[in-house]
Amino acid sequence: MSINFLDEQAGHPLDDPIRSSLLGAHARFARTVGRSFRFDPEVAPFLGHPPVLEQSDWNDIVELFGHGEIVSLRGTGHVIPDGWELIDQFGLVQLIGTHLETRPYADAVELGASDVPEMLDLVDRTKPGPFLPRTFELGTYLGIRDADAGGALIAMAGERMHPEGWTEISAVCTDSAYRGRGLATELVRAVGHGIRERGEKPFLHASASNENAIRLYLSIGFELRQRSELTLVRTPA
Repeated sequence: MSINFLDEQAGHPLDDPIRSSLLGAHARFARTVGRSFRFDPEVAPFLGHPPVLEQSDWNDIVELFGHGEIVSLRGTGHVIPDGWELIDQFGLVQLIGTHLETRPYADAVELGASDVPEMLDLVDRTKPGPFLPRTFELGTYLGIRDADAGGALIAMAGERMHPEGWTEISAVCTDSAYRGRGLATELVRAVGHGIRERGEKPFLHASASNENAIRLYLSIGFELRQRSELTLVRTPA
């Protein structure tokens, strides 16, 4: 099904990275109803939608996600219809790796389908953001294992959205027992190296309240591109 509002919103790919990604590199994961679209629910929970939602768009979102499900809306000023529940609102920052020094990391290993149970466990313990059983299919994921702990996965980072010309670095996380060793920084540099090798540019998102992470990313060469807001709502039961 065509997404008939996209041509009217042509702009920088990072202005709407979900839309740009699902129209391009991740088109195989797209599910579309009317003017709204989402990733395959086993891959990522993200919704793409028009900046101004009409009643038909709200109905389409219910068709995409089902009843009683939590959905994230980008932008501000949404008028939540009757029957929907407002869950939360919070700020995001979008950072671009303009001055990020990238390089391979010898201790990093590429992760795949057989590593998913450990990846999900690490994400559950460290809470870097959404990561589902098939999220690894979105791009390259690198991890670090501790040979002295039976090869346990102790840190990872990878690629998520792929807007035209860009790749998002995501799922950056380190087991609490191994923090303070620079593992996350090395993984970000290594993932960024692979992105640059393809002729693309790295970017990432962070919660506006996660000041420590933002401070780290700025210190290694990222810079602020834009601030945005996410509104979490629950579809009607």
